Amino acid sequence: MERKIPLLWRGGRRSLAGWSHPLKNEVWRGGYILKRETTMRDTQKYFSLPYNAALKERAKALRKAGNLAEVLLWQQLKKKQLLGLDFDRQKIIGNYIVDFYCASENLVIEVDGSSHESKEKYDAQRDRFLEGFNLKVIHLSDKDVKTNLDKSN
Repeated sequence: MERKIPLLWRGGRRSLAGWSHPLKNEVWRGGYILKRETTMRDTQKYFSLPYNAALKERAKALRKAGNLAEVLLWQQLKKKQLLGLDFDRQKIIGNYIVDFYCASENLVIEVDGSSHESKEKYDAQRDRFLEGFNLKVIHLSDKDVKTNLDKSN
């Protein structure tokens, strides 16, 4: 018997409500994933991305500090709790540190707080850089994560 796994996201950019973008190796029916092939970490993809070693301590500090929305989302993503996907937190890619990264899906998730409202050019430049490595970038608002994460389970 196939087991239904509820989707975490059903929305698009900056929304947790309504996202239905299918990831690889899934069988979908009625808004649910019926089957998901899990794979081990794609180390070739993981290590092929550019890495700025000078950002290592900054990434470590960000992991320790973490804002509330990032911590709440991390509780859903860590230990392959979301569809068996393996995420990293505060991953260095080039001269940027992304909030969450999934190598197997070429996926970056960014949680944007109020500080991002004045950084639209910077965010667009970073997104273009990441998309240059065939990474999908999803932006979620801080408020949306805090208010809608529990509703998605």
